[in-house]
Amino acid sequence: MNYLEITISTTPEKIEDVAAQLTSAGFEELLIEDQQEFEAFLEENKAYWDYIDEELQEKLQGLSRIKLYLEDTDAVSLDRLRALAERLGLSIEVTALPETDWEESWKENYPPQPVGKKLIVIPYWMENPASDRLPIVIDPGLTFGTGAHPTTQMVMEFMEDKVFPGCHCVDLGSGSGILSIAALRLGAASAIGVDIDPKAEDIARENAAYNGFSSPAFTALTGNVTADKKLMAKLNEASYDVVLVNIVADVICALAPTLPQFLTESSTLICSGILDSRLSDVEEALQRAGLTVTEIRQKEEWRALCAKRSTL
Repeated sequence: MNYLEITISTTPEKIEDVAAQLTSAGFEELLIEDQQEFEAFLEENKAYWDYIDEELQEKLQGLSRIKLYLEDTDAVSLDRLRALAERLGLSIEVTALPETDWEESWKENYPPQPVGKKLIVIPYWMENPASDRLPIVIDPGLTFGTGAHPTTQMVMEFMEDKVFPGCHCVDLGSGSGILSIAALRLGAASAIGVDIDPKAEDIARENAAYNGFSSPAFTALTGNVTADKKLMAKLNEASYDVVLVNIVADVICALAPTLPQFLTESSTLICSGILDSRLSDVEEALQRAGLTVTEIRQKEEWRALCAKRSTL
């Protein structure tokens, strides 16, 4: 099946109205590319990111446009779209896309990802191509962590050294559940994944199921450990040998006073998602919380660290 890509250029002031007009006319699946909207999103959510793709920012520079896609045989919809654009005083650009099996082609972007010495992240539709590695099977289409980013890879590399058979792990900011699954593959007796986004809970359970893990070995929970007393009480029913935090520097700093509650004297904290420019901030926050950084690793501009409870 062939498709047409239709691009409607407008202005930041008009883009919301144009999108509303398109939706009212029955064109609901819209891709909005707008520099001002993108920057507003970043500002509203700045606590949850430390790094922005500069190439993406450059592509959006000065842009204010809407894209949508039609089957190339849908002449009626295309005519309606042209008439609407003319009425709104806008021009449209129509580009024929090459014939592609859209349902399958996206999978080409997710090859198996070897990590460290023991692990390999595999999309659920593939067989394990490396029988000497422990497979972590996930649905990369669900986002929330696919194992391709340096921050996740560094945590998993640390885990190969710190997770031991029969240990208990908790992952704060678990997303796809990839780190909890890695812990179980490495021999952990249990892993709990906690995320503030309720969508992550279902996604993590689904990914765990791909790997044959379910309760009580794997548990997914939703909540904010810094604000939810019931959640903390539930988590404090157990003790943890390995605590995982792969988020961003600001969130790690905010969590720092809470983290000692998860750690015994022998527990290991693994933190990642830290830009080199924010490493000292994280180290200081952990030190104020009574923790000592024992090891730091780096990939590109990212840093990951291990920490322990400080001893007197």
